[in-house]
Amino acid sequence: MATKKTTNNNLPIAIVIAAVLIAGGLIFNGMKKPAPKTDVDLDAKIEAGIENYIKKQQEEARKAQEEANKPKKVEGIEEGGNAVLGDPNAPVTIVEFSDYECPFCKRSFNQVLPQIKEKYIDTGKVKYVFRDFPLGFHEPKATEEAVAAECAGELGGDEKYYEYHDLLYKNTGSNGKGIGDKTYASLAEEIGLDSAKFEECLKDPAIKEEIKKDMEDGAKYGVSGTPGFFVNGWFIKGAYPFSEFEKFIEQELAEKE
Repeated sequence: MATKKTTNNNLPIAIVIAAVLIAGGLIFNGMKKPAPKTDVDLDAKIEAGIENYIKKQQEEARKAQEEANKPKKVEGIEEGGNAVLGDPNAPVTIVEFSDYECPFCKRSFNQVLPQIKEKYIDTGKVKYVFRDFPLGFHEPKATEEAVAAECAGELGGDEKYYEYHDLLYKNTGSNGKGIGDKTYASLAEEIGLDSAKFEECLKDPAIKEEIKKDMEDGAKYGVSGTPGFFVNGWFIKGAYPFSEFEKFIEQELAEKE
């Protein structure tokens, strides 16, 4: 009986002690430091760091490209004996290195050259010179067309050269597609040239040598793609809008006054 009584008396005490231990455990767990971040959190931080690095690199590359593309003055730009459009004594000369199969060149021909011609070439303020720079990935059509235009100039002078130059751009599909179902001789006939003599000219190796010289000069002046323009030596890389040419033309005209 004595043993039973002791057990009964100690039972409430045991319950109290257990409750205290449980409560203490809960308080202890509540005071513990937060669990370490999971692998998912770490991966997200790494991914964000990589993304920021890429953005920084892209921005630096963009700025470097902008700086590289800023017009710079290049001395000693030559016409290379190529056909001239406009007054040969005009105070401003635009030399274009171009490719008849280049779509950006065609866009410049369609959108920019007409404005330059109307405002500056036809008024005797600017002369324009086209020099060949056929790109490898537009071959063989790019060089074929350059040869054909040179032959038009050989047979008909500067005026016929630019008439043929215009027909090439109007008929080509660009990007190496060529002039479709027309032939170089048929285009020559459209501007009044003798097709038989024209066909003979197309075989003349001296024409390709002239085109090679244009390309060598272009590379020497810093041309690596088309179109590339020099406005009294100011190098404009690419198919810029008329306003960009107008700025440099007006600047050069003001200096000549």
